[in-house]
Amino acid sequence: MKHTVFASLIAFSLSTSSLAQAPTYKTDAPIAYMTDLSSGAVLFAKDADRQIPPASMAKIMTVYVAFDMIKKGELKLDQKFTVQPDTWKKWNNQGSSMFLPVGDEVSVSDLLHGIVTLSGNDSCVVLAEGIAGTEDAFVQLMNRKAKEIGMKNSRFGNSNGWPDEGQTVVTARDLGILSRATIYNFPKLYDEFYALEEFVWNNIKQSNRNPLLGKVRGADGLKTGHTEEAGYGFAGSAEQSGRRLVMVVAGLDSYNGRITESVKFMNWGFANWKSKPLFKKGTIVAEAPVQLGSSRYVDLVAPRDMALALPRIADDEKISFSVVYNGPIKAPFEAGDEIAHLKISSPDMDTQMIPLAAAETVEESGFFGRIWSGFMSIFS
Repeated sequence: MKHTVFASLIAFSLSTSSLAQAPTYKTDAPIAYMTDLSSGAVLFAKDADRQIPPASMAKIMTVYVAFDMIKKGELKLDQKFTVQPDTWKKWNNQGSSMFLPVGDEVSVSDLLHGIVTLSGNDSCVVLAEGIAGTEDAFVQLMNRKAKEIGMKNSRFGNSNGWPDEGQTVVTARDLGILSRATIYNFPKLYDEFYALEEFVWNNIKQSNRNPLLGKVRGADGLKTGHTEEAGYGFAGSAEQSGRRLVMVVAGLDSYNGRITESVKFMNWGFANWKSKPLFKKGTIVAEAPVQLGSSRYVDLVAPRDMALALPRIADDEKISFSVVYNGPIKAPFEAGDEIAHLKISSPDMDTQMIPLAAAETVEESGFFGRIWSGFMSIFS
C-alpha cells in the first residue's frame, strides 16, 4: 500500500508560478515528447505512449548495456572483439556502417564510437556478439535492462534497430527514460562518447547525424534513427545553465524536417520554461520509517540538485509538496538508492515526481531485531 508522508520540512504551500498558463507548442512530428530532468516534469507529450519501431534509436540501449558492464568492471574499453566472417557478410555496408573489415580486432571504445557517432549497424552486432556470444543472447540483456530502468512499453529484438517485423518497438516516453538513465547513471562515459561531431575509422571520416550539435547551445546527445517504416526520429539532450532537457521526435518524413523540428523543439523548451531551485544535492528533505532494518528511520536526501519546472510567464498559484513511498520502506538498501519521491502538485499543473535517496545504508535486522519489530508493530 502506498503511504504519503507530510514532513514538517516540505508539508507547505509555495506561492509561485503555476502551470495554469503552460506554454503551448505545435509540432509537425506525429510523436513528440520532452522532459526536464532536474524536475522530472513532462513539458510536452504528443502520442508519447504509442509503440513505434525505433530504427537506430534502439542503439541507445545497446550502448547502455555496454556502459553498465564497463561501470561494473565486466567490460574494458581497450578490450578487443573480432569481426566474424558471417557478421561481416550480413552487415557489410548494410545501412549505416562503420565499414569494419572481416577479421579485424576492434576495441570496445572504437565500437562504441562507431555506434554512437557513426550509427554503425555492423559495430552494434560485433559488440553484441563479443559481449554475449550471440546477438540473441545480447538482446536478452537489452530487455532485462529495459525492464530494470522502467521502460514498460518497449522491447528489443536486435541490437541495432534494423526492421524485424515488429519484434523491436519502443515509445517516446520510454526513450526519454532510457536517455535519462544513460545520462545520470554513466555521466563520464556519456560525456566521452555522445558529443563527438565526427569520427575517423580506417581513414574514413563520417559526421554525427545529431541535428542539435552546433545548432543548440549545450547539445551533447543522443541518437537519430531512420527507416522507411519508422520515418525520421531523434532522441536528444542538451544542458544550459545547469538545466537539462531530453526530447524525442519520431515519424517525421524527411532528413531536413528532422533537423528543423529538433532544433525548434529544443529551443522552445529552454525559451518557454524555467527552473526554480528547490534543494541542493545531499539536502535532507524528510525521513521515512524502515521495516525490518538495523535502523527504524532513514533520512531522505536529494540525490542531485533538485528544481521545479515552471513556465517563464504564468499566474501565481499554490503548489503543495509531499513525500511518497511504498512503506514502511523494507530493508536492506544502500546509501544513494532512490527509495522515495518528492511529489509536487497543484490543481493547474501536471504532477512532478522527483526521486529521493537514502542518506545511509540500512542493513536487514537480525533475528531478535525482527522479533522486536514484530512485537512493537502490535502496539503501533
